[in-house]
Amino acid sequence: MPTTVPAQMRALVLAEFGNLLLEVRPTPVPAPGEVLVRIVATGICGSDLHGYTGENGRRQPGQVMGHETVGVVAALGDGATGHSLGDLVVLNPNLACGTCARCLEGNAHICAKRRVIGVDPAISSAFADYLAAPAVNLVPFAGDVAVGALVEPLAVGYHAALRGGVDAHSRVLVLGGGPIGQAVAIACRRLGAASVLVSEPHPARRTLVAQLGFAVVDPGTDDVHEAAGEIDVTIDAVGVSATLATALAVTAAGGTVVLVGMGAPTVELPAYAISTAERTLVGAFCYAPAHFADTAEWAAGATAELAPLISRTVGPEQAQAAFAGLADGSDSASKILVAFAPDLLR
Repeated sequence: MPTTVPAQMRALVLAEFGNLLLEVRPTPVPAPGEVLVRIVATGICGSDLHGYTGENGRRQPGQVMGHETVGVVAALGDGATGHSLGDLVVLNPNLACGTCARCLEGNAHICAKRRVIGVDPAISSAFADYLAAPAVNLVPFAGDVAVGALVEPLAVGYHAALRGGVDAHSRVLVLGGGPIGQAVAIACRRLGAASVLVSEPHPARRTLVAQLGFAVVDPGTDDVHEAAGEIDVTIDAVGVSATLATALAVTAAGGTVVLVGMGAPTVELPAYAISTAERTLVGAFCYAPAHFADTAEWAAGATAELAPLISRTVGPEQAQAAFAGLADGSDSASKILVAFAPDLLR
């Protein structure tokens, strides 16, 4: 490992549910085929937040979370290719076998052996000064550094829009105006959708969605069906029984509903709304590697459009307070970045 890389690093450790501690840990050493990345900034994802509270059962005390990240190549493991020291990169956190049918057809994100950086407790992840990851999972990024931390959730939205077949003829309704709903709406506009309407009950999120240039409706006071009109594709970025029922009721006969939100592991399904109107219900989960790479390339040239998505940046010392505020609802921020190398943000 080059002498410029310290032997120890700071890492945000989930000491217990509801409590992050900033600890000093050994800096990872990149294995063959891996790259060591100096983390510049990592976004707080909704799944991180639910892991922090213990709600989703997908995080464990003692682990270092974080997967929405941007950083600089700091060292190369033996045989690692495609990157040079100092390159700015973003992380596709999905680790796959690379040899199964799903991987070979370009769908490594649904590989049966998939592991996820930031979820797997055995992997020291991106809420730290350094992260070691396979070279193949790092994608060059030529845009604004802070925007690089948005690529991962933006890729989720893009993949969901593609799963729904969104194109220039599509009239789209997005249920949920949180970070993933915002990413979905942006992706639909990126694909040239004829119209995009976002339904969101939270006032601050509605304000941000409107600031991004989208029509928005409050499902608590407005008739979503009446406001939406004729909808070809509804993308549910919440994922609970109520929103799925709304999606199936609002979408035109023969239309498509995409379930990308993961608000509940089990939902009630109004089956007749699918069969009698021949609606199509499809799932969307993260992104294919090509969709991630395409989104990184697109986002590099979309700084003005994407910058409003970042609510604020905090240092790792303030991360526990940021998580706590988001968890108890006292903080309505859309996307908070934890900056481990603020000197590299521009």
